Amino acid sequence: MELPVIDLSSYLSAVSTDRNSQFQSLCSDVSRNLSETGALLIKDPRCTVEDNDRFIDMMEKYFSAPHEFKILQERPQLHYQVGVTPERVEVPRSLVDEEMQEKVKVMPKEHRPHTPVGADLKWRYFWRIGPRPSDTRFQELNAEPVIPEGFPEWKETMDSWGYKMIAAIEVVAEMAAIGFGLPKDAFTSLMKLGPHLLAPTGSDLEKYNQEGTVFAGYHYDLNFLTIHGRSRFPGLNIWLRNGQKVAVKVPVGCLLIQTGKQIEWLTGGECIAGMHEVVATNRTIDAINLAKEQKRSLWRVSSTLFAHIASDAILKPLGRFAESPLASKYPPICAGEYVEQELAVINLKGKK
Repeated sequence: MELPVIDLSSYLSAVSTDRNSQFQSLCSDVSRNLSETGALLIKDPRCTVEDNDRFIDMMEKYFSAPHEFKILQERPQLHYQVGVTPERVEVPRSLVDEEMQEKVKVMPKEHRPHTPVGADLKWRYFWRIGPRPSDTRFQELNAEPVIPEGFPEWKETMDSWGYKMIAAIEVVAEMAAIGFGLPKDAFTSLMKLGPHLLAPTGSDLEKYNQEGTVFAGYHYDLNFLTIHGRSRFPGLNIWLRNGQKVAVKVPVGCLLIQTGKQIEWLTGGECIAGMHEVVATNRTIDAINLAKEQKRSLWRVSSTLFAHIASDAILKPLGRFAESPLASKYPPICAGEYVEQELAVINLKGKK
């Protein structure tokens, strides 16, 4: 199955008086795809191929630095919510969630995820995007960023790409709200001052290059919406709501959006957090061989950003979703409290 591509240009250029039936139809396409599949591809003229390439170039350089250098940016006392998370720290949800394991067992073999044998082999860097609240109960989720030495371009490159991806998510969130019959700002108002994180991963394909190697085990994202730029190496598999496994191919110039747990909460289960994994496939091996021939970096960098609901905001089904038969599964909870509960499960909370 090919994921649909939604071009945001018409929404961005439309003024309030020009929001006709075609406009409404586009918003309905966004909400329907988030509900039915948990994923969609978007094209945002503000997010260029050059922006993505510049970001990946810098992250390849960072991840290829010595281990001793990278761990200087590690902040376990802040639940790894800023700075670097080394490989073999983050535990995939499917390794510790017995209910998820039971669901995997009954999947058809062709749609079953790879079985992780331990913590993820990927590195991760968390960089905060946007202002943080001056007064919050969740200081560690809103900590100051960490800048590695020797990268004078770091802040500008991270902020530039991060703010562009957040802007794209805000448009998708507005369109989804309209499509769901909610006020336009139903989601974006809750995102203000959220602990949004630009979160590139780095997987060492020189060290780990066997087909079937799991870099990021089968899991969902705990945030609101996740956005990915195009990686130079394939390997991302996602699961649609119907259980179908899809190897993602992000077209040049496009971005992938996936639903997270917070939008599942806000829609009372109308949207379900999308499951995904990153593994070495035969296509990954082909890309590794080509990169070797071209003498390019063998670090697989994901251009990923997690958009969050503000830590002190309350997660609960909104509008008509409060009347959903499933609404009782999503009792009101402070977003920051929910995030901390999830971090404890995947081993990113409580480490000192």
